[in-house]
Amino acid sequence: MKPSPQCTPGASVLRMHPSYLLGWSLMRTMFVTYFRWRVCNASRVPLTGPLILAANHVSYLDPLLVGAALPRELHYLARESLFRNPLLGAVLRSWNVVPVDREGGGAAGLRAILDRLLAGGAIVLFPEGTRSPDGALKPARAGVGLTIIKSTCPVVPTRVFGTRAAFGRHRRFPLPHSVTVKFGSPLLFERLREEALHAARPRLKEIYQEAANTVMASIGQLEPCADLERFP
Repeated sequence: MKPSPQCTPGASVLRMHPSYLLGWSLMRTMFVTYFRWRVCNASRVPLTGPLILAANHVSYLDPLLVGAALPRELHYLARESLFRNPLLGAVLRSWNVVPVDREGGGAAGLRAILDRLLAGGAIVLFPEGTRSPDGALKPARAGVGLTIIKSTCPVVPTRVFGTRAAFGRHRRFPLPHSVTVKFGSPLLFERLREEALHAARPRLKEIYQEAANTVMASIGQLEPCADLERFP
């Protein structure tokens, strides 16, 4: 299947770091040929400026699929242990992978995320925190809500389909199963961010969870097909 026309390489791709561009090109080739991918509504994703992409998580393929679908560099989180090998660590850093603790919710992880957003970057987060064992959507952790409220950028709900069948927890090797990634309309959270400026601590916790729940609900509403912009 041909790549989505919204993701056709252009000037923004040419500005990618050479290592990132190489990895991005290899991943696109893999998803187009081996996994027969579909990309839906990529035009909803801003190609410049700070951005959070919040996606469901069922497979190690998920961050690769989201990144390959967009012609802009994204930033990712990964556990610190992956960086112990100097060579692998250098490659991961060249691909904008940020080392965090296993939970990714500590102060250092939050600071790393906000630093990249303040620099105008786009970062991929998984509100569920870990891969779903059965493919069903899990409740969002409050930590992603804290990140959303502390930032000022739009949040694009993102949903992947088919990656569990292709390479879920139960697979030892990826199968050539078709996969899809769909992007929702950006969420702004202006009301909650304004309220959080003056909220007491108990209410702040509620705000963080409300933001996280809103993102997860938006992800759940996405279907594996393009939305109609016009009706007959």
